[in-house]
Amino acid sequence: MGIDAWLSMAAVVAVLGTLVFTRIAPDAILVGAMAFLIFTDVLTPQQALAGFANTGVMTIAALYVVAAALKETGAIKWIASLLLGQPSTLRRAQWRVMLPASVLSAFMNNTTVVAMFIPAIQDWSGRLRLPPSKLLLPLSYISILGGTCTLIGTSTNLVVDGLLQSRHGISLGMFELTWVGLPILIVGGGFILLFAGWLLPQRDGTSSQLDQIREYSVEVDVKPGGPLVGRSIAEAGLRNLQFGYLTDIQRGDELMAAVPPETRLQADDTLIFVGAPECARELREVRGLVPTNGNVQKLEIAHHRRCLVEAVISPDFTAIGQSVRESRFRSRFQAVILSISRHGRRLEGKLGDVEFQVGDTLLLETGQQFVEQYRYRKDFLLVSQLNDSTPPNFQKAPLSLGILGVMVLLSATNLTSILEAAFLAAGAMLVSGCLTMGKARRYIDLSVLIVIAASFSLGTAMSESGAAQAIAEQVVGQIHTPWLALLFVYVMTVLFTEMITNNAAAVLMFPIAMAVSDQLGVDFMPFVIAVTIAASASFMTALGYQTNLMVMGPGGYRMHDYLKLGVPLSLIVGLVSVTLIPLIWHF
Repeated sequence: MGIDAWLSMAAVVAVLGTLVFTRIAPDAILVGAMAFLIFTDVLTPQQALAGFANTGVMTIAALYVVAAALKETGAIKWIASLLLGQPSTLRRAQWRVMLPASVLSAFMNNTTVVAMFIPAIQDWSGRLRLPPSKLLLPLSYISILGGTCTLIGTSTNLVVDGLLQSRHGISLGMFELTWVGLPILIVGGGFILLFAGWLLPQRDGTSSQLDQIREYSVEVDVKPGGPLVGRSIAEAGLRNLQFGYLTDIQRGDELMAAVPPETRLQADDTLIFVGAPECARELREVRGLVPTNGNVQKLEIAHHRRCLVEAVISPDFTAIGQSVRESRFRSRFQAVILSISRHGRRLEGKLGDVEFQVGDTLLLETGQQFVEQYRYRKDFLLVSQLNDSTPPNFQKAPLSLGILGVMVLLSATNLTSILEAAFLAAGAMLVSGCLTMGKARRYIDLSVLIVIAASFSLGTAMSESGAAQAIAEQVVGQIHTPWLALLFVYVMTVLFTEMITNNAAAVLMFPIAMAVSDQLGVDFMPFVIAVTIAASASFMTALGYQTNLMVMGPGGYRMHDYLKLGVPLSLIVGLVSVTLIPLIWHF
Protein backbone atom coordinates (compact mmCIF):
# COMPACT_ATOMS: atom_id res chain seq x y z
CA MET A 1 0.00 0.00 0.00
CA GLY A 2 1.12 3.56 -0.71
CA ILE A 3 1.31 6.44 1.73
CA ASP A 4 -2.17 7.67 0.69
CA ALA A 5 -3.68 4.30 1.62
CA TRP A 6 -2.02 4.36 5.04
CA LEU A 7 -3.21 7.94 5.63
CA SER A 8 -6.75 6.96 4.61
CA MET A 9 -6.80 4.02 7.00
CA ALA A 10 -5.34 6.19 9.77
CA ALA A 11 -8.14 8.71 9.22
CA VAL A 12 -10.78 5.95 9.41
CA VAL A 13 -9.28 4.48 12.61
CA ALA A 14 -9.03 7.94 14.17
CA VAL A 15 -12.67 8.69 13.31
CA LEU A 16 -13.86 5.37 14.73
CA GLY A 17 -11.88 5.83 17.94
CA THR A 18 -12.98 9.43 18.43
CA LEU A 19 -16.64 8.62 17.83
CA VAL A 20 -16.57 5.71 20.28
CA PHE A 21 -14.40 7.10 23.09
CA THR A 22 -15.08 10.85 23.12
CA ARG A 23 -18.08 13.17 23.27
CA ILE A 24 -16.93 15.38 20.43
CA ALA A 25 -19.81 16.13 18.04
CA PRO A 26 -19.84 13.65 15.11
CA ASP A 27 -20.10 16.42 12.52
CA ALA A 28 -16.96 18.08 13.91
CA ILE A 29 -15.10 14.74 13.81
CA LEU A 30 -16.07 13.96 10.20
CA VAL A 31 -15.36 17.48 8.95
CA GLY A 32 -11.95 17.31 10.69
CA ALA A 33 -11.20 14.01 8.95
CA MET A 34 -12.27 15.50 5.61
CA ALA A 35 -9.96 18.47 6.14
CA PHE A 36 -7.10 16.10 7.04
CA LEU A 37 -7.55 14.22 3.76
CA ILE A 38 -7.47 17.50 1.83
CA PHE A 39 -4.40 18.87 3.65
CA THR A 40 -2.45 15.64 3.09
CA ASP A 41 -3.37 15.61 -0.63
CA VAL A 42 -5.06 12.23 -0.35
CA LEU A 43 -8.09 13.87 -1.95
CA THR A 44 -8.58 17.01 -3.97
CA PRO A 45 -11.06 19.55 -2.54
CA GLN A 46 -13.52 18.59 -5.29
CA GLN A 47 -13.31 14.90 -4.35
CA ALA A 48 -13.60 15.57 -0.62
CA LEU A 49 -16.61 17.87 -0.99
CA ALA A 50 -18.47 15.70 -3.52
CA GLY A 51 -20.67 14.30 -0.75
CA PHE A 52 -22.36 17.68 -0.29
CA ALA A 53 -23.66 17.44 -3.87
CA ASN A 54 -24.68 13.80 -3.64
CA THR A 55 -28.26 13.05 -4.65
CA GLY A 56 -28.81 10.88 -1.59
CA VAL A 57 -27.87 13.68 0.81
CA MET A 58 -30.11 16.19 -0.98
CA THR A 59 -32.98 13.68 -0.99
CA ILE A 60 -32.63 13.26 2.77
CA ALA A 61 -32.77 17.05 3.20
CA ALA A 62 -35.99 17.23 1.17
CA LEU A 63 -37.53 14.34 3.11
CA TYR A 64 -36.84 16.18 6.38
CA VAL A 65 -39.29 18.82 5.13
CA VAL A 66 -41.87 16.19 4.14
CA ALA A 67 -41.60 14.48 7.55
CA ALA A 68 -41.84 17.85 9.31
CA ALA A 69 -45.09 18.63 7.51
CA LEU A 70 -46.56 15.27 8.53
CA LYS A 71 -45.62 16.02 12.13
CA GLU A 72 -46.90 19.61 12.10
CA THR A 73 -50.26 18.57 10.67
CA GLY A 74 -50.61 15.81 13.26
CA ALA A 75 -50.99 13.17 10.54
CA ILE A 76 -49.04 10.52 12.44
CA LYS A 77 -50.80 11.24 15.73
CA TRP A 78 -54.12 11.08 13.88
CA ILE A 79 -53.31 7.66 12.38
CA ALA A 80 -51.97 6.38 15.70
CA SER A 81 -55.13 7.35 17.59
CA LEU A 82 -57.27 5.56 14.98
CA LEU A 83 -55.25 2.33 15.04
CA LEU A 84 -54.18 1.86 18.65
CA GLY A 85 -57.66 1.06 19.97
CA GLN A 86 -58.35 -0.79 23.23
CA PRO A 87 -56.57 -4.20 23.15
CA SER A 88 -57.16 -6.56 26.03
CA THR A 89 -53.71 -8.22 26.24
CA LEU A 90 -50.07 -7.16 26.04
CA ARG A 91 -49.45 -9.09 22.82
CA ARG A 92 -52.41 -7.45 21.12
CA ALA A 93 -51.17 -4.08 22.32
CA GLN A 94 -47.74 -4.79 20.84
CA TRP A 95 -49.40 -5.78 17.57
CA ARG A 96 -51.41 -2.54 17.54
CA VAL A 97 -48.16 -0.58 17.98
CA MET A 98 -46.00 -2.53 15.55
CA LEU A 99 -48.36 -2.68 12.57
CA PRO A 100 -48.86 1.08 11.99
CA ALA A 101 -45.27 1.92 12.99
CA SER A 102 -43.81 -0.53 10.47
CA VAL A 103 -46.00 0.77 7.63
CA LEU A 104 -45.32 4.42 8.40
CA SER A 105 -41.58 3.83 8.78
CA ALA A 106 -41.42 2.36 5.30
CA PHE A 107 -42.48 5.68 3.79
CA MET A 108 -41.04 8.33 6.09
CA ASN A 109 -38.19 8.99 8.47
CA ASN A 110 -38.49 6.46 11.30
CA THR A 111 -37.08 8.96 13.82
CA THR A 112 -40.15 11.12 13.22
CA VAL A 113 -42.47 8.12 13.53
CA VAL A 114 -40.97 7.06 16.86
CA ALA A 115 -40.95 10.64 18.18
CA MET A 116 -44.67 10.95 17.49
CA PHE A 117 -45.58 7.52 18.86
CA ILE A 118 -43.71 7.81 22.18
CA PRO A 119 -46.11 10.23 23.95
CA ALA A 120 -49.13 8.46 22.45
CA ILE A 121 -47.92 5.09 23.75
CA GLN A 122 -47.06 6.51 27.18
CA ASP A 123 -50.60 7.77 27.56
CA TRP A 124 -52.14 4.68 25.97
CA SER A 125 -50.15 2.22 28.11
CA GLY A 126 -51.20 4.10 31.24
CA ARG A 127 -54.85 3.73 30.32
CA LEU A 128 -54.40 0.02 29.58
CA ARG A 129 -52.29 -0.47 32.73
CA LEU A 130 -49.42 -1.91 30.66
CA PRO A 131 -45.75 -1.09 31.32
CA PRO A 132 -44.34 1.17 28.56
CA SER A 133 -41.09 -0.82 28.73
CA LYS A 134 -42.91 -3.69 26.99
CA LEU A 135 -43.95 -1.46 24.08
CA LEU A 136 -41.36 1.22 23.36
CA LEU A 137 -38.32 -0.89 22.41
CA PRO A 138 -40.49 -3.02 20.08
CA LEU A 139 -41.62 0.32 18.57
CA SER A 140 -37.99 1.29 17.86
CA TYR A 141 -37.02 -2.11 16.47
CA ILE A 142 -40.06 -2.45 14.22
CA SER A 143 -39.52 1.06 12.84
CA ILE A 144 -35.95 0.06 11.92
CA LEU A 145 -37.19 -3.09 10.21
CA GLY A 146 -39.96 -1.18 8.44
CA GLY A 147 -37.41 1.28 7.13
CA THR A 148 -35.61 -1.47 5.22
CA CYS A 149 -38.66 -2.13 3.04
CA THR A 150 -38.44 0.89 0.72
CA LEU A 151 -35.83 3.22 -0.70
CA ILE A 152 -37.07 6.16 1.39
CA GLY A 153 -37.51 4.14 4.60
CA THR A 154 -34.19 5.24 6.09
CA SER A 155 -31.50 7.76 5.26
CA THR A 156 -29.05 4.84 4.95
CA ASN A 157 -30.91 3.46 1.94
CA LEU A 158 -30.71 6.85 0.24
CA VAL A 159 -27.01 7.23 1.08
CA VAL A 160 -26.17 3.90 -0.54
CA ASP A 161 -28.38 4.76 -3.51
CA GLY A 162 -26.46 8.02 -3.87
CA LEU A 163 -23.16 6.13 -3.81
CA LEU A 164 -24.41 3.74 -6.48
CA GLN A 165 -25.49 6.63 -8.68
CA SER A 166 -22.20 8.50 -8.34
CA ARG A 167 -19.98 5.42 -8.85
CA HIS A 168 -21.94 3.30 -11.33
CA GLY A 169 -24.88 5.36 -12.58
CA ILE A 170 -27.31 2.83 -11.06
CA SER A 171 -30.33 3.77 -8.95
CA LEU A 172 -32.37 1.52 -6.68
CA GLY A 173 -36.11 1.39 -7.29
CA MET A 174 -38.60 2.52 -4.66
CA PHE A 175 -39.57 -1.08 -3.80
CA GLU A 176 -36.43 -2.95 -4.88
CA LEU A 177 -35.35 -3.46 -1.25
CA THR A 178 -38.80 -4.85 -0.41
CA TRP A 179 -37.73 -8.29 -1.66
CA VAL A 180 -35.48 -8.67 1.38
CA GLY A 181 -36.93 -5.95 3.63
CA LEU A 182 -40.42 -7.44 3.86
CA PRO A 183 -39.24 -10.95 4.85
CA ILE A 184 -36.98 -9.62 7.61
CA LEU A 185 -39.83 -7.37 8.77
CA ILE A 186 -42.17 -10.37 9.01
CA VAL A 187 -39.63 -12.71 10.64
CA GLY A 188 -38.13 -10.05 12.92
CA GLY A 189 -41.55 -8.67 13.82
CA GLY A 190 -42.79 -12.17 14.63
CA PHE A 191 -39.81 -12.72 16.94
CA ILE A 192 -40.47 -9.41 18.72
CA LEU A 193 -44.14 -10.23 19.10
CA LEU A 194 -43.40 -13.66 20.57
CA PHE A 195 -40.50 -12.85 22.88
CA ALA A 196 -40.48 -9.10 23.72
CA GLY A 197 -43.00 -9.51 26.53
CA TRP A 198 -40.83 -12.22 28.07
CA LEU A 199 -37.37 -10.71 27.51
CA LEU A 200 -38.08 -7.05 28.29
CA PRO A 201 -38.34 -5.75 31.87
CA GLN A 202 -41.45 -4.37 33.50
CA ARG A 203 -40.63 -0.75 34.26
CA ASP A 204 -42.64 2.47 34.23
CA GLY A 205 -39.90 4.62 32.72
CA THR A 206 -38.96 8.16 33.62
CA SER A 207 -42.04 10.28 34.22
CA SER A 208 -42.09 13.96 34.95
CA GLN A 209 -42.96 14.80 38.52
CA LEU A 210 -45.71 17.33 39.14
CA ASP A 211 -44.05 18.93 42.16
CA GLN A 212 -41.91 21.05 39.87
CA ILE A 213 -40.87 24.65 40.37
CA ARG A 214 -43.87 25.94 38.42
CA GLU A 215 -47.33 24.47 38.74
CA TYR A 216 -50.28 25.75 36.72
CA SER A 217 -54.02 25.25 36.51
CA VAL A 218 -55.12 24.88 32.87
CA GLU A 219 -58.76 24.93 31.74
CA VAL A 220 -60.06 23.57 28.43
CA ASP A 221 -63.55 23.07 27.00
CA VAL A 222 -64.97 20.07 25.17
CA LYS A 223 -65.76 21.28 21.65
CA PRO A 224 -69.43 20.78 20.66
CA GLY A 225 -69.68 18.27 17.82
CA GLY A 226 -66.05 17.27 18.36
CA PRO A 227 -64.64 13.73 18.57
CA LEU A 228 -64.60 13.71 22.41
CA VAL A 229 -68.31 14.24 22.98
CA GLY A 230 -69.79 11.05 24.42
CA ARG A 231 -66.42 9.44 25.13
CA SER A 232 -65.23 8.62 28.63
CA ILE A 233 -62.28 10.39 30.24
CA ALA A 234 -60.18 7.24 29.83
CA GLU A 235 -61.18 6.73 26.19
CA ALA A 236 -60.29 10.35 25.43
CA GLY A 237 -56.73 9.77 26.71
CA LEU A 238 -57.09 12.32 29.52
CA ARG A 239 -56.57 10.01 32.47
CA ASN A 240 -52.81 9.54 32.28
CA LEU A 241 -51.22 12.67 30.86
CA GLN A 242 -47.48 12.86 31.24
CA PHE A 243 -47.33 16.37 32.72
CA GLY A 244 -50.65 16.92 34.46
CA TYR A 245 -53.84 15.43 35.87
CA LEU A 246 -57.55 16.15 35.67
CA THR A 247 -58.89 17.58 38.92
CA ASP A 248 -62.43 18.83 38.19
CA ILE A 249 -65.12 19.12 35.52
CA GLN A 250 -67.36 22.19 35.39
CA ARG A 251 -70.67 21.17 33.77
CA GLY A 252 -73.07 24.09 33.71
CA ASP A 253 -73.48 25.19 37.35
CA GLU A 254 -72.24 21.86 38.71
CA LEU A 255 -68.59 21.37 39.75
CA MET A 256 -67.67 17.66 39.59
CA ALA A 257 -64.60 16.81 41.70
CA ALA A 258 -62.54 13.59 41.68
CA VAL A 259 -64.37 12.31 38.61
CA PRO A 260 -63.96 8.59 37.80
CA PRO A 261 -62.32 7.59 34.48
CA GLU A 262 -65.59 6.19 33.07
CA THR A 263 -67.29 9.62 33.25
CA ARG A 264 -68.69 10.55 29.83
CA LEU A 265 -67.75 13.95 28.43
CA GLN A 266 -70.43 16.34 27.21
CA ALA A 267 -70.28 19.32 24.88
CA ASP A 268 -69.09 22.54 26.58
CA ASP A 269 -67.73 20.70 29.64
CA THR A 270 -64.89 22.70 31.21
CA LEU A 271 -62.03 20.41 32.23
CA ILE A 272 -59.62 21.69 34.88
CA PHE A 273 -56.10 20.25 34.87
CA VAL A 274 -53.20 20.84 37.25
CA GLY A 275 -49.58 20.27 36.32
CA ALA A 276 -46.40 21.51 34.75
CA PRO A 277 -46.41 24.02 31.87
CA GLU A 278 -45.99 21.17 29.40
CA CYS A 279 -49.48 19.99 30.41
CA ALA A 280 -50.93 22.83 28.34
CA ARG A 281 -48.89 21.64 25.36
CA GLU A 282 -50.22 18.09 25.76
CA LEU A 283 -53.82 19.30 25.89
CA ARG A 284 -53.38 21.40 22.74
CA GLU A 285 -52.55 18.21 20.84
CA VAL A 286 -55.85 16.53 21.78
CA ARG A 287 -58.47 16.92 19.06
CA GLY A 288 -61.77 18.16 20.40
CA LEU A 289 -60.42 20.38 23.20
CA VAL A 290 -60.32 24.18 22.97
CA PRO A 291 -58.98 26.75 25.50
CA THR A 292 -61.64 27.91 27.97
CA ASN A 293 -60.38 31.46 27.86
CA GLY A 294 -62.45 33.09 25.12
CA ASN A 295 -59.75 35.68 24.50
CA VAL A 296 -57.66 33.01 22.78
CA GLN A 297 -60.14 32.96 19.92
CA LYS A 298 -59.69 36.74 19.55
CA LEU A 299 -55.98 36.49 18.80
CA GLU A 300 -55.33 37.60 15.24
CA ILE A 301 -52.94 34.68 14.77
CA ALA A 302 -53.68 31.41 12.96
CA HIS A 303 -54.10 28.50 15.36
CA HIS A 304 -51.22 26.48 13.93
CA ARG A 305 -48.89 29.52 14.12
CA ARG A 306 -49.25 29.93 17.89
CA CYS A 307 -47.02 28.62 20.63
CA LEU A 308 -46.84 28.48 24.42
CA VAL A 309 -44.53 30.91 26.21
CA GLU A 310 -43.56 31.42 29.84
CA ALA A 311 -42.89 35.01 30.93
CA VAL A 312 -41.81 36.27 34.38
CA ILE A 313 -43.17 39.68 35.48
CA SER A 314 -40.44 42.26 36.15
CA PRO A 315 -40.55 45.22 38.61
CA ASP A 316 -40.94 47.51 35.57
CA PHE A 317 -44.13 45.80 34.35
CA THR A 318 -46.62 48.66 33.96
CA ALA A 319 -49.68 46.72 35.19
CA ILE A 320 -48.37 45.59 38.61
CA GLY A 321 -51.22 45.78 41.12
CA GLN A 322 -53.83 45.66 38.36
CA SER A 323 -56.01 42.65 37.64
CA VAL A 324 -55.63 40.68 34.43
CA ARG A 325 -58.94 42.10 33.23
CA GLU A 326 -57.95 45.70 33.99
CA SER A 327 -54.53 45.41 32.36
CA ARG A 328 -55.91 44.71 28.85
CA PHE A 329 -53.04 42.24 28.51
CA ARG A 330 -54.25 40.61 25.30
CA SER A 331 -54.59 43.88 23.43
CA ARG A 332 -51.20 45.19 24.57
CA PHE A 333 -49.11 42.07 23.96
CA GLN A 334 -51.15 40.04 21.43
CA ALA A 335 -50.98 37.18 23.92
CA VAL A 336 -53.51 35.42 26.11
CA ILE A 337 -52.79 34.32 29.68
CA LEU A 338 -53.72 30.67 30.17
CA SER A 339 -52.55 30.41 33.77
CA ILE A 340 -50.45 32.17 36.42
CA SER A 341 -48.00 30.58 38.83
CA ARG A 342 -46.86 32.43 41.98
CA HIS A 343 -44.00 31.16 44.13
CA GLY A 344 -44.14 27.94 42.14
CA ARG A 345 -47.80 27.28 42.91
CA ARG A 346 -50.93 27.75 40.83
CA LEU A 347 -53.34 30.52 41.79
CA GLU A 348 -56.92 29.69 42.67
CA GLY A 349 -59.95 31.65 41.56
CA LYS A 350 -60.94 33.39 38.34
CA LEU A 351 -58.01 34.30 36.19
CA GLY A 352 -59.39 37.73 35.27
CA ASP A 353 -59.48 38.78 38.93
CA VAL A 354 -55.82 37.92 39.68
CA GLU A 355 -53.68 41.00 40.37
CA PHE A 356 -50.16 40.97 38.92
CA GLN A 357 -47.18 40.81 41.27
CA VAL A 358 -43.45 40.94 40.62
CA GLY A 359 -42.12 37.43 39.92
CA ASP A 360 -45.43 35.97 38.73
CA THR A 361 -44.85 33.41 35.96
CA LEU A 362 -47.39 33.67 33.16
CA LEU A 363 -48.22 30.80 30.81
CA LEU A 364 -49.16 32.49 27.53
CA GLU A 365 -50.57 31.49 24.18
CA THR A 366 -49.21 33.84 21.56
CA GLY A 367 -47.51 34.15 18.19
CA GLN A 368 -44.14 32.64 17.44
CA GLN A 369 -42.49 36.08 17.26
CA PHE A 370 -43.37 36.95 20.88
CA VAL A 371 -40.11 35.66 22.35
CA GLU A 372 -37.89 37.68 20.02
CA GLN A 373 -40.09 40.76 20.41
CA TYR A 374 -40.23 40.85 24.21
CA ARG A 375 -37.12 38.97 25.33
CA TYR A 376 -35.21 42.20 26.05
CA ARG A 377 -38.15 44.45 26.98
CA LYS A 378 -38.37 45.77 30.54
CA ASP A 379 -41.83 44.27 31.17
CA PHE A 380 -40.46 40.74 31.68
CA LEU A 381 -37.46 39.32 33.51
CA LEU A 382 -37.48 36.14 31.43
CA VAL A 383 -39.31 35.03 28.29
CA SER A 384 -38.98 31.46 27.00
CA GLN A 385 -40.94 29.32 24.56
CA LEU A 386 -41.96 25.79 25.49
CA ASN A 387 -40.36 23.33 23.12
CA ASP A 388 -42.63 21.87 20.44
CA SER A 389 -45.68 23.72 21.77
CA THR A 390 -47.27 24.75 18.47
CA PRO A 391 -50.52 22.75 18.06
CA PRO A 392 -50.90 20.47 15.03
CA ASN A 393 -52.89 21.80 12.09
CA PHE A 394 -55.19 18.75 11.95
CA GLN A 395 -57.20 20.16 9.04
CA LYS A 396 -54.15 19.76 6.81
CA ALA A 397 -53.44 16.15 7.90
CA PRO A 398 -55.32 14.48 4.99
CA LEU A 399 -53.62 16.84 2.53
CA SER A 400 -50.12 16.06 3.87
CA LEU A 401 -50.82 12.33 3.67
CA GLY A 402 -52.07 12.78 0.10
CA ILE A 403 -48.86 14.59 -0.88
CA LEU A 404 -46.82 11.77 0.66
CA GLY A 405 -48.84 9.22 -1.34
CA VAL A 406 -48.27 11.12 -4.60
CA MET A 407 -44.53 11.28 -3.87
CA VAL A 408 -44.37 7.51 -3.38
CA LEU A 409 -46.45 6.91 -6.50
CA LEU A 410 -44.29 9.16 -8.70
CA SER A 411 -41.12 7.44 -7.55
CA ALA A 412 -42.50 3.90 -7.61
CA THR A 413 -43.76 4.25 -11.20
CA ASN A 414 -40.44 5.80 -12.31
CA LEU A 415 -42.21 8.92 -13.55
CA THR A 416 -39.60 10.90 -11.61
CA SER A 417 -36.46 10.08 -9.66
CA ILE A 418 -36.71 9.86 -5.88
CA LEU A 419 -34.82 13.18 -5.62
CA GLU A 420 -37.30 14.94 -7.91
CA ALA A 421 -40.29 13.37 -6.14
CA ALA A 422 -38.94 14.42 -2.74
CA PHE A 423 -38.37 18.00 -3.90
CA LEU A 424 -41.85 18.18 -5.44
CA ALA A 425 -43.40 16.84 -2.21
CA ALA A 426 -41.43 19.26 -0.04
CA GLY A 427 -42.47 22.16 -2.26
CA ALA A 428 -46.11 21.06 -2.18
CA MET A 429 -46.03 20.91 1.64
CA LEU A 430 -44.76 24.49 1.76
CA VAL A 431 -47.07 25.89 -0.93
CA SER A 432 -50.16 24.22 0.55
CA GLY A 433 -49.47 25.62 4.02
CA CYS A 434 -48.83 22.26 5.70
CA LEU A 435 -45.52 23.73 6.86
CA THR A 436 -44.02 27.22 7.02
CA MET A 437 -40.61 28.00 5.58
CA GLY A 438 -39.29 28.99 9.01
CA LYS A 439 -40.24 25.63 10.51
CA ALA A 440 -38.88 23.79 7.48
CA ARG A 441 -35.48 25.35 8.13
CA ARG A 442 -35.58 24.35 11.79
CA TYR A 443 -36.53 20.74 11.03
CA ILE A 444 -33.67 20.16 8.57
CA ASP A 445 -30.97 18.61 10.76
CA LEU A 446 -27.82 20.13 9.32
CA SER A 447 -25.54 18.22 11.71
CA VAL A 448 -26.81 14.89 10.34
CA LEU A 449 -26.47 16.07 6.74
CA ILE A 450 -22.91 17.26 7.42
CA VAL A 451 -22.00 13.91 9.00
CA ILE A 452 -23.32 12.03 5.97
CA ALA A 453 -21.77 14.34 3.37
CA ALA A 454 -18.39 14.53 5.12
CA SER A 455 -18.25 10.76 5.62
CA PHE A 456 -18.35 10.37 1.83
CA SER A 457 -14.80 11.72 1.79
CA LEU A 458 -13.63 8.76 3.90
CA GLY A 459 -15.24 6.29 1.52
CA THR A 460 -13.72 8.07 -1.48
CA ALA A 461 -10.30 8.09 0.16
CA MET A 462 -10.49 4.36 0.92
CA SER A 463 -11.40 3.68 -2.70
CA GLU A 464 -9.06 6.14 -4.48
CA SER A 465 -6.01 5.39 -2.35
CA GLY A 466 -6.25 1.63 -2.80
CA ALA A 467 -6.88 0.96 0.92
CA ALA A 468 -10.23 -0.71 0.22
CA GLN A 469 -8.61 -2.86 -2.45
CA ALA A 470 -5.85 -3.94 -0.04
CA ILE A 471 -8.41 -4.90 2.63
CA ALA A 472 -10.43 -6.82 0.02
CA GLU A 473 -7.33 -8.75 -1.06
CA GLN A 474 -6.74 -9.82 2.54
CA VAL A 475 -10.38 -10.85 2.93
CA VAL A 476 -10.48 -12.83 -0.31
CA GLY A 477 -7.15 -14.43 0.58
CA GLN A 478 -8.81 -15.93 3.65
CA ILE A 479 -12.35 -16.37 2.31
CA HIS A 480 -12.67 -17.94 -1.12
CA THR A 481 -16.46 -18.23 -1.49
CA PRO A 482 -18.82 -15.33 -2.28
CA TRP A 483 -21.34 -16.36 0.37
CA LEU A 484 -18.76 -16.26 3.20
CA ALA A 485 -17.45 -12.95 1.86
CA LEU A 486 -21.01 -11.61 1.91
CA LEU A 487 -21.37 -12.78 5.51
CA PHE A 488 -18.10 -11.02 6.41
CA VAL A 489 -19.26 -7.74 4.83
CA TYR A 490 -22.62 -7.96 6.61
CA VAL A 491 -21.08 -8.67 10.03
CA MET A 492 -18.48 -5.90 9.69
CA THR A 493 -21.18 -3.40 8.71
CA VAL A 494 -23.31 -4.37 11.72
CA LEU A 495 -20.33 -3.92 14.07
CA PHE A 496 -19.52 -0.52 12.58
CA THR A 497 -23.18 0.49 12.90
CA GLU A 498 -23.26 -0.41 16.59
CA MET A 499 -20.07 1.63 17.22
CA ILE A 500 -20.71 4.69 15.03
CA THR A 501 -23.61 6.11 13.03
CA ASN A 502 -25.45 3.90 10.55
CA ASN A 503 -24.79 6.26 7.64
CA ALA A 504 -21.06 6.47 8.35
CA ALA A 505 -20.92 2.67 8.57
CA ALA A 506 -22.56 2.36 5.15
CA VAL A 507 -20.19 4.88 3.56
CA LEU A 508 -17.09 3.21 5.04
CA MET A 509 -18.11 -0.33 4.09
CA PHE A 510 -19.36 0.51 0.59
CA PRO A 511 -15.90 0.73 -1.06
CA ILE A 512 -14.71 -2.37 0.81
CA ALA A 513 -17.78 -4.30 -0.36
CA MET A 514 -17.20 -3.18 -3.95
CA ALA A 515 -13.54 -4.16 -3.78
CA VAL A 516 -14.38 -7.61 -2.36
CA SER A 517 -16.80 -8.29 -5.23
CA ASP A 518 -14.12 -7.18 -7.73
CA GLN A 519 -11.57 -9.52 -6.17
CA LEU A 520 -13.99 -12.44 -6.33
CA GLY A 521 -15.05 -11.54 -9.87
CA VAL A 522 -18.76 -11.54 -8.97
CA ASP A 523 -21.56 -9.01 -9.24
CA PHE A 524 -21.40 -6.20 -6.67
CA MET A 525 -25.16 -5.83 -6.05
CA PRO A 526 -25.47 -8.57 -3.36
CA PHE A 527 -22.70 -6.86 -1.40
CA VAL A 528 -24.28 -3.42 -1.82
CA ILE A 529 -27.64 -4.71 -0.57
CA ALA A 530 -25.92 -6.44 2.38
CA VAL A 531 -24.30 -3.14 3.40
CA THR A 532 -27.64 -1.34 3.05
CA ILE A 533 -29.55 -3.78 5.26
CA ALA A 534 -26.76 -4.31 7.81
CA ALA A 535 -26.19 -0.58 8.30
CA SER A 536 -29.78 -0.27 9.53
CA ALA A 537 -29.79 -3.47 11.60
CA SER A 538 -28.81 -1.87 14.90
CA PHE A 539 -30.54 -3.66 17.75
CA MET A 540 -27.80 -4.43 20.31
CA THR A 541 -27.03 -0.98 21.75
CA ALA A 542 -28.83 2.28 22.42
CA LEU A 543 -26.13 4.22 20.60
CA GLY A 544 -26.18 2.53 17.19
CA TYR A 545 -29.51 3.96 16.04
CA GLN A 546 -31.20 7.19 17.11
CA THR A 547 -34.61 5.62 17.76
CA ASN A 548 -33.05 3.17 20.23
CA LEU A 549 -31.71 6.11 22.22
CA MET A 550 -35.02 7.98 22.03
CA VAL A 551 -36.96 5.22 23.85
CA MET A 552 -34.32 4.64 26.52
CA GLY A 553 -35.62 7.21 29.03
CA PRO A 554 -39.38 6.85 28.43
CA GLY A 555 -39.06 3.06 28.63
CA GLY A 556 -36.69 3.03 31.61
CA TYR A 557 -34.27 0.78 29.72
CA ARG A 558 -30.72 -0.14 30.66
CA MET A 559 -27.96 -1.29 28.33
CA HIS A 560 -28.43 -5.00 29.02
CA ASP A 561 -32.11 -4.74 28.02
CA TYR A 562 -31.01 -3.99 24.45
CA LEU A 563 -28.71 -7.01 24.45
CA LYS A 564 -31.36 -9.46 25.68
CA LEU A 565 -33.76 -8.70 22.83
CA GLY A 566 -31.33 -7.20 20.33
CA VAL A 567 -28.70 -9.95 20.07
CA PRO A 568 -31.09 -12.74 19.01
CA LEU A 569 -32.96 -10.28 16.75
CA SER A 570 -29.68 -9.28 15.07
CA LEU A 571 -28.79 -12.93 14.49
CA ILE A 572 -32.21 -13.72 13.01
CA VAL A 573 -32.24 -10.66 10.73
CA GLY A 574 -28.66 -11.35 9.65
CA LEU A 575 -29.36 -15.01 8.87
CA VAL A 576 -32.47 -14.20 6.84
CA SER A 577 -30.71 -11.37 4.99
CA VAL A 578 -27.55 -13.28 4.05
CA THR A 579 -29.67 -16.26 2.94
CA LEU A 580 -32.10 -14.27 0.78
CA ILE A 581 -29.82 -11.65 -0.78
CA PRO A 582 -27.88 -14.06 -3.08
CA LEU A 583 -31.16 -15.67 -4.15
CA ILE A 584 -32.57 -12.31 -5.29
CA TRP A 585 -29.40 -10.55 -6.48
CA HIS A 586 -27.23 -13.32 -7.89
CA PHE A 587 -23.45 -13.33 -7.54
